[in-house]
Amino acid sequence: MAWSGPDGRRLYYEDTGRGDTVVLLHGWGGSIIELDHLRRELVSGFRVVAVDLPGSGRSEPKPRHYAPGYYLDDARALLGLLDRLEVGVAHLVGFSDGGEEALLMAALAPGRALSAVTWGAAGRVETSPEMLDALAHVVDAPAGPLETLAAYLVQAYGVAEARIMTESWAGALGAIIESGGDVSRSRAALITCPALLITGTHDPFCPPELVREMADAIPRGEFREATGGGHDVHRSHRGWLVSTVADWLSDH
Repeated sequence: MAWSGPDGRRLYYEDTGRGDTVVLLHGWGGSIIELDHLRRELVSGFRVVAVDLPGSGRSEPKPRHYAPGYYLDDARALLGLLDRLEVGVAHLVGFSDGGEEALLMAALAPGRALSAVTWGAAGRVETSPEMLDALAHVVDAPAGPLETLAAYLVQAYGVAEARIMTESWAGALGAIIESGGDVSRSRAALITCPALLITGTHDPFCPPELVREMADAIPRGEFREATGGGHDVHRSHRGWLVSTVADWLSDH
């Protein structure tokens, strides 16, 4: 299904299951398929609204030209989708950029968040100039662990569109870092719902100390480390993450 917001952008979503609503948000450049194994587990007890983030999967705009304020723009668009679906309150679950959006949504509309669960999200952006440069040129010059990302982006979006996405995304992240790196860290005190922040021991983008800092700043925040994991905890610790998320949601 798709919904067009006030700006005309279409957001693709799938709405399945019954019970308290869970909004499920994938990582940058991905799609709802990325977390389908988690959705299948949750639909037995929850209504799951899985959304393709703006510019990713089947959502618009295409190609996405990322601007420094895209996190805030996207969080507002996602809250608009909940308005359209007449969802008053929901659990917010997300990975990486989807996790950043979940935390920002909880801060922008604290009365609408039953709880939040994220992995690979820290409420702020911190990375090296070298990594930003590698991300900007990942389509044409992939190296090391970024080769898998490059192959996926080219297959999913084509070379030209993937190049626009990565170059503008890296530029937006660089601008955010130059402005202090804040995504939702400055709004942490506004996140009043229970929040579980997870990250892998070796996450290069969201190291444990950074995520723990965000969790400690949230009034009802908790931190858990996926021992030995990297950024994609839903892949390296698949069973553990599914049970952790499901148990958390059931308890809240």
